[in-house]
Amino acid sequence: MSTDAESAAGDGRLQLQRELLRRARAATTGRDTTAGDTRAGDTRAGDTTDAPPATEAGRVPLSRAQHRMWLMERLGGAGDSYHVPFATRLRGPFDPAALATALTSLIARHTILRTRYPERAGEPYQEVLPTPRTVPVHVVDTDPAHAPELLRREAARPFDLEAGDCVRALVLRHGSQDHTLLLTFHHIAIDGASLETVAGELAVLYAAAADGTGRTGLTAPPQYADHARREHDSLPGLDAELDSWSAQLADAAPPTLLGPSEPAPAAAGTPAAAHEVPLAPAVPAALRALGAERNATLFAVALTAAFAALHRLTGDDDLVIGVAGTHRSGSAMRGLVGLCVNTLPVRVDVSGAPSFARLLGRVNAALLEAHRHRHLPFDLVLERLGAGARGGDGTALVRVTSDVLGAPTVLRLPGTTAEYVDVPIGGAKFALSYGLDLGDAERPRALVQYDAHTLDSAAAEAAVRDYAALLETIAADPDLPLDRAAPPSPDRGTAPEGRPHLAEGVLRAHPDVADAAVVRPEQGPPVAYAVLRDGVGPAGHELLGLLRRSLPPEAVPASVTLLDALPRTPGGPTDPVRLPGRDVAAVPSGARAGAVEAAFAAVLDTGVPVSPDDDFFALGGHSLKAVQLAERLRTELELPLTGLDVLQARTPRALTVLLEARAARQRAARSARRPTHRSREVRPGTVLVTGATGGVGAFVVRELAARGRPVLALARPESAHLIAAEGVDVIEGDLGDPAGLRDAVARADAVVHAACTFTRHEVDLAAMEAMVGAWRRGPFVFVSSVDAYGHPDTERVAEEAPPHGPVSPYGQAKLDCEDMVLRAAGTGGRGGASAVRSPIVWGAHDRLREQLRWGAVGSLYQSAHQGLPIELPRDGAGGHGWYGAAWVHAAALARAVVACLDRPVHGVANACSGHVSWRDLARDLTELLATRAELREADTVPRDLDHRWHYDSARLAGPLRARPGEERRTVLAEMTGAVPPGNG
Repeated sequence: MSTDAESAAGDGRLQLQRELLRRARAATTGRDTTAGDTRAGDTRAGDTTDAPPATEAGRVPLSRAQHRMWLMERLGGAGDSYHVPFATRLRGPFDPAALATALTSLIARHTILRTRYPERAGEPYQEVLPTPRTVPVHVVDTDPAHAPELLRREAARPFDLEAGDCVRALVLRHGSQDHTLLLTFHHIAIDGASLETVAGELAVLYAAAADGTGRTGLTAPPQYADHARREHDSLPGLDAELDSWSAQLADAAPPTLLGPSEPAPAAAGTPAAAHEVPLAPAVPAALRALGAERNATLFAVALTAAFAALHRLTGDDDLVIGVAGTHRSGSAMRGLVGLCVNTLPVRVDVSGAPSFARLLGRVNAALLEAHRHRHLPFDLVLERLGAGARGGDGTALVRVTSDVLGAPTVLRLPGTTAEYVDVPIGGAKFALSYGLDLGDAERPRALVQYDAHTLDSAAAEAAVRDYAALLETIAADPDLPLDRAAPPSPDRGTAPEGRPHLAEGVLRAHPDVADAAVVRPEQGPPVAYAVLRDGVGPAGHELLGLLRRSLPPEAVPASVTLLDALPRTPGGPTDPVRLPGRDVAAVPSGARAGAVEAAFAAVLDTGVPVSPDDDFFALGGHSLKAVQLAERLRTELELPLTGLDVLQARTPRALTVLLEARAARQRAARSARRPTHRSREVRPGTVLVTGATGGVGAFVVRELAARGRPVLALARPESAHLIAAEGVDVIEGDLGDPAGLRDAVARADAVVHAACTFTRHEVDLAAMEAMVGAWRRGPFVFVSSVDAYGHPDTERVAEEAPPHGPVSPYGQAKLDCEDMVLRAAGTGGRGGASAVRSPIVWGAHDRLREQLRWGAVGSLYQSAHQGLPIELPRDGAGGHGWYGAAWVHAAALARAVVACLDRPVHGVANACSGHVSWRDLARDLTELLATRAELREADTVPRDLDHRWHYDSARLAGPLRARPGEERRTVLAEMTGAVPPGNG
């Protein structure tokens, strides 16, 4: 069922709903989308006229640390690096229900654990959900051998920060009194000190839940929103200190961490790696004594060893190492749960071959100076420094860190013994991190964690051995000059003469890259091409990031373009002439170059024209500006582009080269997919699915792939990467490209048309006309809508019942499209046709979630979500005994559609999983969203709730039969992020 926007033009409630939808889309895209006109060319990037004041009631500004986390999520470059897994092996009696109660109580105590992070006009804010959500404690039976993989997979699952999802729980049951408990948090809501608080309070709350008393003795904690407000209010007074501190760091540069010319491949999907070296048990005590003699902490001593080791690794004298600071101070912040960490850059001159004792003095002074400025958010320092705070590859000033590690936090529940469980996460936050690990007092160790795309295993192992040797040597003789304190690291070497381009070697070394080539035009930077193994692996911008971290600036290509295969000459070598984009890499010019330079000037507000080689950071750019710039260009040029692309390209020239390469790849892909003849023996039975990334099409593709049917999936270029399944080929296109649609249909042996604009009916009709015109064989299934029935005068609607006015423009468009395909069926070699009319579609998919929140039942969802009174039509109002709607699970709809490929219905069939009254749906939503909004009945019927029909679904009853997990409450719980009672 769809909203009839035209006939409801005068209805205030629907207009409000549309305005909410417009604002939500504008916030998501960072541009102002005017109601009634959603053409790409009419959007305006960076329009912040609707942005609320940072301190508007109900909205709290993000702290600077949170803002960094949010930007990393938005840019898409963080992966699971900022997930915080907290796992404990518990032996003894354990009650998962008591843990669930304790978690709910914990979330009630600390509002940061029930905070969502929406945005308005591109600016994020935090909003506390009024009622603590219930965190489901899923229990899985498994043996300990399989636990690490299950824990790693759970820890890596993404979070939905906009929905307030920042904590989840998993219990692995190995035996009746042997469990592993994993709590996974997002770093935006927690830090190391918070984890100690969480562990302590959970133990108390668990005990109270287990014994049934409910008494804890815990006092009310401070709340993170208050800290964020205080920080926000204090920022205007920091300018003078920011200027002073920035001046001390003004000419500092990141260390030159350049790995071997052909680094060893990192483990697939795990770019973070570590090496360790055991230390003599007496070393920590000797280092403490050394520090005490010279008025330094053990931390300062270990940091000095890190500076010495980094000097040996890089040869640089002027070095910066980051250490973790905190914004916590005083008793008022004791027990605060939230992200209060800050990076402190410590800058030290290591020149002159000083003894360790002398270097310790320099480090101690620099560390104390950094702590004097620990309240200055590090990202503000970077913004003040501008481009000077970044290396040639665009990375921030702090690439190397140092720390002293103590015993890890464990959850100690009454009646159990607790053992810490390490759950590695995929990404390294920094290029290189030195650590003195004292977690086991009897087994101290030196370790390094590193980004395997920056250093290979051999270089990292040499680094940790240098570090360990320094720690042991200085413990025995701190006055020994550093150039004699430890053996030098092995020479990392250079590329021998005659070898391929350095970037080509790095790309070929990646485990997911099957082939690569780099070409250098007569002018401009080199351009790289890569072929992925089985077509699966990192995106082009991710490989470009790898090259920026691994190579000197002059060797970094302007772009990395992914190809299905490298074109070859008859003799076998790569044919550079046939590479897409090869001819545009030299001097970017023309419309795209002009658009990029204009976008730079507009978004960065330069006031003057921008030249091709102006640096994004030097012009005042930062992460949020990168997102705004990417969204503007993506809309204007209709090419895929992300904020991360902007940060990596940095100049209009390099960004234009990247866009030209992507445009050339689009042209090449379209050309390659229009062969003059088609071999029917290659992939017989291929099914074309339109709207393959939409809420219905994605489930249809999944169902076909599961049955082993070859699929040709039609998707927009910017979303084609979302389709990844065995036996699925992707063709780029959309409903506005009739020629592309005709070509796609001609290549297929069957068609499932599941795409729709919803509002631009003339486009839907033109698309169907083009597809039917090209249809020459096999069955055709059109996913239609029950809106085609109009407003029947009976409350039960039989399949293929004639339409009854009024019929909405959306419903009429569906009728017209059905008529086209059904009249053409069986003629000119065509197969049978099926029009599958569906009602509201529900399922765990972002598009379907958006429709639930803002579509036909959006008014119910929004009222339930906000806890506002919900006005419902009383049974009998307007002379009708029931008001509600039909619905279908997306998976069931997909099964029905695929069944029609084998047995066309040669007409119209309905696809309904069931019917739900507005009262039952409103009650479901308020319970699942934990708001318990008041339900009110009235004799008036709101226009968007004036629906009272039940639809027969006899023809497709078999595939529509519900399977486990497809119940109404279950699918709504998946879509709202809740878990219904009895299913947790």
